[in-house]
Amino acid sequence: MAIIRITKRFHFEMAHTLYGYDGVCRNIHGHSYNLEITVAGEPLHQPGHPHDGMLIDFGDLKKIVKTHITDRFDHALMVNSLVPENQLEILQKTTDRIHIVDFQPTSENIVVYIAEILQPLLPRGVSLFSIRLYETVTSFAEWFASDNP
Repeated sequence: MAIIRITKRFHFEMAHTLYGYDGVCRNIHGHSYNLEITVAGEPLHQPGHPHDGMLIDFGDLKKIVKTHITDRFDHALMVNSLVPENQLEILQKTTDRIHIVDFQPTSENIVVYIAEILQPLLPRGVSLFSIRLYETVTSFAEWFASDNP
């Protein structure tokens, strides 16, 4: 049977700040992120089964990503845990959707974070193939499983 890849696109709005950065991105600012999740595997080959020919139902993939990524990140603020505690306290008073992470929240690091979240959630026989995260219309970061054994 053939190995097939399927891709689903998602969208979320999120703000971030790059702690200690020497450019304008040190300021809190937001992006309209577009996210593409590609999974791979062998589709079910079971004639007569309602899922015959499917790798994973697009609705099931949507539910996983929506629950664990887009619902968590949408309209949230992502900040590095290196931000001083007194500044974090102020930020936490302005929003209840703050994501404090142990990395600089660049697109490159966020795409790795998303991969780490999603990999263990996929059903048996379905593997994460790649992730593409657009920070702007013309700029994106990519993660490929083949590059990260």
